[in-house]
Amino acid sequence: MSPFSTLAMPTPLYNALIRTHHITSRKKVAALKRAADTHSCFVLLRSGGCPGIMYVEGLEQGQVEGWVGVVKRLRYKDFQLVQVIPDDLSLGRATGRDVGLNEVESVKEFGSLMAQRGVWGWWRKGMGYS
Repeated sequence: MSPFSTLAMPTPLYNALIRTHHITSRKKVAALKRAADTHSCFVLLRSGGCPGIMYVEGLEQGQVEGWVGVVKRLRYKDFQLVQVIPDDLSLGRATGRDVGLNEVESVKEFGSLMAQRGVWGWWRKGMGYS
């Protein structure tokens, strides 16, 4: 048995970042929540004004692509899919409780949560901040 077998390997994550003009429709947010539950992914929304930001991550590429497909069908104004999968799939931290939709009201709070998840640099690049 290898002495390294007890080391926990990082779980690869598949991510996507979407920018829109705004996220205000509660009916659309409810549809996004259902999609997050259906596709078993973690979703973070910056809702309530401009800009609308959506971040999704899942353990499988199909989960993320399925959720992004739902967003496309909702026809958000100025929909921009910034990135489907980061270059380094070991970014982020997967935990068992990370399924479902979470909302924040400010870009600052969104950025703080991106830092906590270990994807802050990737997020800043996707947003055009760096």
